[in-house]
Amino acid sequence: CFPLFSLQTDVRVFSLNCWGIRYLSKHCPQRYAMIGDLLSKEEHDIVLLQEVWSEKDFLNLKKKLACSHPHCHYFKSGVIGSGLAIFCKHRIHDTFLYRYSLNGYPYMAHHGDWFGGKAVGMAVIKIGSMTANVYVTHLHAEYCREKDSYLPHRVVQAWELQQFIRHTSAGADVVIVGGDLNMHPQDLGNRLLRAYTGLRDSYLETANFDGCEDGMTLIADNPFISKKELVPFEKGIRIDYILFKGSSKTDMHCDSMSTTKGSIPDHPFPYSDHEALTAELRMEPHTPTEPGHDKKSMDQDSGKVAELVDILTEARTEVKVGLHCAERMRYTATRTGIMGLALLFLELAIAAVPWLALGAEQPFPRTSFYLLAALCCAILLTTFLLYIFYTMELKSLQGAEDQMRLAVGSLQEKLRGFPLPQPYSTHRKPPEGQEPSAFDPEE
Repeated sequence: CFPLFSLQTDVRVFSLNCWGIRYLSKHCPQRYAMIGDLLSKEEHDIVLLQEVWSEKDFLNLKKKLACSHPHCHYFKSGVIGSGLAIFCKHRIHDTFLYRYSLNGYPYMAHHGDWFGGKAVGMAVIKIGSMTANVYVTHLHAEYCREKDSYLPHRVVQAWELQQFIRHTSAGADVVIVGGDLNMHPQDLGNRLLRAYTGLRDSYLETANFDGCEDGMTLIADNPFISKKELVPFEKGIRIDYILFKGSSKTDMHCDSMSTTKGSIPDHPFPYSDHEALTAELRMEPHTPTEPGHDKKSMDQDSGKVAELVDILTEARTEVKVGLHCAERMRYTATRTGIMGLALLFLELAIAAVPWLALGAEQPFPRTSFYLLAALCCAILLTTFLLYIFYTMELKSLQGAEDQMRLAVGSLQEKLRGFPLPQPYSTHRKPPEGQEPSAFDPEE
């Protein structure tokens, strides 16, 4: 029997990367005021925000949206927070935050991803009698497409994201995911996420779209964007998404989708360096498929499993590249630490000369001696911390690769269980002059 809610339920979902770095992002207070005005006016059902780095800004939005969005949650993580927040018209019954095991490097302070504690936040929301699992996330940025040293980290984040969604959404009627994935539509991590979870892209699913060309969410026409950041994409890129899927009880469709287009009427600057997304989603009771479609559905499932095996194999390759780089960096840290230790022992030996040879004077000035000792200690401490960090990175990459290997084996076993496609007849005759055994498919 179907759930006890109306035959059709409409939900408006809003997603925006707010670029809310206090004292660093341009016009931050004014833009938060603009975002609050927009949300209170439009009254979306679900609002998913990223890069709300200051809890004070979240509290200001909470106060401003108290009437239009009485339920909200701010996800805390990392040194400066996860930056993730949810505002909702409907009651939030449960929340959970999962922090990604890999998130860049602490010594790349100018990028700042490691300090942000990138994560995925989940909220369980009741819409009438229907349970919706809503996820908001922000993945590691891509700073250089040609030499993307963070690609293994982002692939692992996509892998952990799909695992988290699959394992936490089993009892949900619908699943909604929004956020800045920092991945192009055909990037490996994006394909892995959508293929494994069955999530559908609002932009691709709707026939009614109003927004930037090709659904781009980071555009050259935005005054906060430097065109150098978009190279080699002159007009812009699409890295922000609203994804969704139904369940065995509920069908889900995207009736329309829109994005902002850079400039905002009657305002001197846009809401953020990213464009805002709005999706009109429609949910209705699941319609059972006709019996005649079973064979066609089985063939489609077989094709999806085969595609997923290829995607996972590609993901494993990227993770192995990351493993090789981490091993090399750990080796470099170890070698540098040994050199620093040898230098410290040499200095201690020189310091012992006056005690071992009576009457001998210290060969080095005292100040130089202390500076050299401080340098040796700094090298030892830094290399020790780097060794620990790279060891942790190696274990996370190895763990993800092991999980992917098991998943590939399970999918290949499942693929062997599918009957081979037979479009003409189940009793085909072998070609003339060919033995029947040679015509049979291999195991």
